[in-house]
Amino acid sequence: MEIRINTHGNPTPTNHEGKGDWFDLSVSEDVEIKKGEYKQISLGISIETPVGYTTYIVPRSSTFKHYGIILVNSVGVIDSSYCGDDDIVSFLALATRDTVIKKGERIAQMMTFPTPDIKYKEVSVLGNINRGGIGSTGKWFVVN
Repeated sequence: MEIRINTHGNPTPTNHEGKGDWFDLSVSEDVEIKKGEYKQISLGISIETPVGYTTYIVPRSSTFKHYGIILVNSVGVIDSSYCGDDDIVSFLALATRDTVIKKGERIAQMMTFPTPDIKYKEVSVLGNINRGGIGSTGKWFVVN
């Protein structure tokens, strides 16, 4: 998969010598965000996801603890059409507290997966038993 380092001079994303499967992404410049602010944080790279694959961007598990930011769209999805030199991978952040993130800090991770070739067929009835709604697989107990 091809990658272009656009703005920050950080090394190519790595998975730390095979210690993990996802590739860490770094902030391309110093960032300051105030509590309640939204900011598009550049990760300074452009990628060419192969046709038939999708790349997912998610926060690192320590990102909220260290910086108090959340990824507003929960998961970033990059398909093969987002592949131009100026199609910069970003972290769409909402700050829950005032924070400063220094250039080069790792806040996100990415992984590329095959995209299944699925076709949808509209039907009037699925014909299955209803499970009971969202969150219905567990039992809830009330403590008095």
